Amino acid sequence: MDKSHRFNTDLLAAIETAHLLDFSEVIVAGALERKESRGAHARTDFPKRDDENWLKHTLAKKTDVGPSLSYKPVYVDWERYPPQERKY
Repeated sequence: MDKSHRFNTDLLAAIETAHLLDFSEVIVAGALERKESRGAHARTDFPKRDDENWLKHTLAKKTDVGPSLSYKPVYVDWERYPPQERKY
């Protein structure tokens, strides 16, 4: 309904909705791939943290069939900041 040429709020809302849907798809794909629980990312089927296999960054690339995931190592200063499970 917004016919403005300078700041079209309807167009802006449509673009933002498209971005939200794209990012949601990436978040779900990454969460399904990660077979562990860590911080706010918790799974009942994988209740423990798995540093041996999942201490890495997840990278996503958009493709025609959905997000493609790859991984990058995490640099950790093991002496100063050893990875440990969060306890609340």
